[in-house]
Amino acid sequence: MKKSYVLISLLISSAFISSMFISCNQIDASSWRLIWEDDFNQTEGFDQSVWSKIPRGGSDWNNFMSDFDSLYSVKDSHLILTGITNNTQKSDTAAYLTGGLYTKGKKSFENGRIEIRAKLESATGAWPAFWLLPEHGSWPNGGEIDIMEHLNHDSITYQTIHTHYTYKLGIKDNPKSGATAKINKDDYNVYAVELYADSISLFVNDIKTLTYPRIVTDKAGQFPFDAPFYLLLDMQLGGSWVGDPSPKELPVSMYIDWVRFYQKEVVGQ
Repeated sequence: MKKSYVLISLLISSAFISSMFISCNQIDASSWRLIWEDDFNQTEGFDQSVWSKIPRGGSDWNNFMSDFDSLYSVKDSHLILTGITNNTQKSDTAAYLTGGLYTKGKKSFENGRIEIRAKLESATGAWPAFWLLPEHGSWPNGGEIDIMEHLNHDSITYQTIHTHYTYKLGIKDNPKSGATAKINKDDYNVYAVELYADSISLFVNDIKTLTYPRIVTDKAGQFPFDAPFYLLLDMQLGGSWVGDPSPKELPVSMYIDWVRFYQKEVVGQ
């Protein structure tokens, strides 16, 4: 009897601890109010009042960006962004072409929760990402929030906070500034970030993966996130981190079902 009683007690305690862990790491949806969403139901492409094509630049993440229309499509209520081998655009000397959109100068986000539901195709050298950059301020002083980065054929995604403090000073564990999370590799997943005045929290499928808090420190640039940020969605290829693409595995796309922005309900309203 005593052994049975102890076993039952342990099972109850274990179930209680597990439920507490789940509740602490999952969101409380009841306190959020939907402010804006794009479910890509437009009949003719993406909403240009919100999104712009990302121009080409000199960094790994944007050195193949192109405005080539075939890289962008809206179909069956999905935004589809694609990376290809450049076999057709003879006036463009880039080996690959990639599609990406951002809300820079059109729509910004702060003090709320952004969610993105998407399915990612895999390929060697593929590097799709959802992330935030400041509307005003230089990198890395203005900060960067990587909501999702996926590499090659991985079954995990990367989520990272970049600041002067983490990048220039190299302080990445006080507080912890990055995490990985398992995903349903061949299915849709929901990636999210919550922006607060005192912290940034990241999620995959409503499970919290990382919280980066504002701390008291004499070091510069630890928490530059009390400012408006714009959102980037891009299907990147190649670079020093992900490695060279494999042309035989291209094209590769990501399918974005929706993007949503919530803010906390104010008590009494």
